[in-house]
Amino acid sequence: MMPETADVVICGGAVIGSAIAYYLTRLGFPGRVVVVERDPIYARAATALSASGIRQQFSNALNTRISAFGVSVIRDFRTVAGYDLGFQENGYLYLAATEAAAAALRRNHVVQREAGAEIELLEPEALRARFPHLTVGDLRLAAFGTRGEGWFDNVGLMQGFRAQARAAGVAFARDEVIGLGLAGPRVAEVRLASGGALACGVFVNAAGGQGAEIAAMAGIVLPIERRKRTVFSFACADPPKGRPPLMIDPSGVWCRPEGALFIAGAAPDPDPAAAAEDFEPRHAEWEDIVWPALAARSPNFEALRLGRFWAGHYDMNLFDANAILGPHPEIGNFLFANGFSGHGLQQAPAVGRGLAEVIATGGYQSLDLGPLGFERIAAGRRQTEQVVI
Repeated sequence: MMPETADVVICGGAVIGSAIAYYLTRLGFPGRVVVVERDPIYARAATALSASGIRQQFSNALNTRISAFGVSVIRDFRTVAGYDLGFQENGYLYLAATEAAAAALRRNHVVQREAGAEIELLEPEALRARFPHLTVGDLRLAAFGTRGEGWFDNVGLMQGFRAQARAAGVAFARDEVIGLGLAGPRVAEVRLASGGALACGVFVNAAGGQGAEIAAMAGIVLPIERRKRTVFSFACADPPKGRPPLMIDPSGVWCRPEGALFIAGAAPDPDPAAAAEDFEPRHAEWEDIVWPALAARSPNFEALRLGRFWAGHYDMNLFDANAILGPHPEIGNFLFANGFSGHGLQQAPAVGRGLAEVIATGGYQSLDLGPLGFERIAAGRRQTEQVVI
């Protein structure tokens, strides 16, 4: 039996894959696009399990510009999907307790401001005046995003891209990619768990935590591992007043409001690779790491009641903690959208638009994502992102 044919096959239908499909339709791409997604309810997708934030405080200027486009899309999402994403533009607040950490905030501030981000540096007294619930005696400096940072409806962003892509003719197949057939320096066939196959013109790897396994089907080694992150929801006996930001404590613990509650988490140390099916929350992180840091940072966080909690995966790029995007230098019709290291949700609009431009026109047209190409890995040319939560 001859395989079905698709001009573009996208492996992974969460926010990245759906964004690529959506922007292909916006560009008027005339070919057949098929998105293959093995988990159509997205129960374990990083998109659905994320903390739903977007920020412009990065050490790499390109990441700041990528997020700036994402902010513009999120603010105006009603024009995309007909509904609002409830963007809570409360900002991100990074706290530094050492001179080295304060110096890093200052260096990053220069990068961010030059890229157009509205970030303010706060000395301890100014920080106390702005956020009186915080304990600031041990701090040296803080960085606060006054605009263009906050959190929003994560699933709403994904479902909006997906629904608009489907309405424009993109096919979403409930299936799983289990193999790739190469013919010379190109992917010729995508083999599916259902027993079918798709002959393809372009193959896009947007498989999240499975990205390294998908790349290996084409003989490509990606420096990506799954890393597990647990998120805790809690109630405060005496919640901070006003509009608290998403705070990143010097300990690495982060916290933000979520309706009448709060959510928080931290990167564990050590931070081992997670198995594909390991979504068991690390319960001990609450008592050992998260709650002690929050209580030390604010008396408002001393009396807390833990609610629900869950775990999700980062597709962590061990090379430089930055996304790997665009065509493979030798297998030219194999495109990467991998290794987002926790930033995939916020970067989805710009990445979706950029990869759609590559597919439809042969190159980036709006924002040059070329520095995040696969070539940098073989060349040892790191585009390091130092601000990873």
